[in-house]
Amino acid sequence: MAVKKKAEYPRLKIKLVKSLIGRSDRQQATVKGLGLRKIGSVVIREKRPEILGMINKIGFMLHVEEIEHDQSK
Repeated sequence: MAVKKKAEYPRLKIKLVKSLIGRSDRQQATVKGLGLRKIGSVVIREKRPEILGMINKIGFMLHVEEIEHDQSK
């Protein structure tokens, strides 16, 4: 059986810039689902539809930028 090649997605650098205090439980769960913990924390995630949906829900609390894809790998 042939092995499928993993799709290459661009990467996003996601930073939490607003506090979770006073936010709904759903918004707090979305932040946790992205892997963010406190203000200023940064994670790198692939630009996949499920991640973009999470960013869309709490975009006002985040700073998102696309990072260059490393061709050396």
